[in-house]
Amino acid sequence: MASEKEAALSAVPSDSPTIFDKIINKEIPANIVYEDDKVLAFRDINPQAPTHILIIPKVKDGLTGISKAEEKHHEILGQLLYTAKLVAKQEGLEKGFRLVINDGPDGCQSVYHLHIHLLGGRQMNWPPG
Repeated sequence: MASEKEAALSAVPSDSPTIFDKIINKEIPANIVYEDDKVLAFRDINPQAPTHILIIPKVKDGLTGISKAEEKHHEILGQLLYTAKLVAKQEGLEKGFRLVINDGPDGCQSVYHLHIHLLGGRQMNWPPG
């Protein structure tokens, strides 16, 4: 957890290209579990649960975090959530799952490209940390 916090605190919020843009452009490999024309979902390289998938919009359009969402983003936000449901079903998470969106340094966001963490495959706890 300390390394996640350090990564979040050292990340610089910006609209410049991120590692996710390189994954979208197939410049670096990822274990992709779902893809359509608007959304990409792939396994997290540092999983926090047996199933840990990141779901991202293929076009950032200024949507570096949920706090940057505008009216023009309502369609892609809905598409991201619907995709989470599809991927959860595909992954066999019938007993439930958790969706997490980190926002900003205090929210432990380390990549400034909106993304949803889909976590499942075990009992989640509350509070999470």
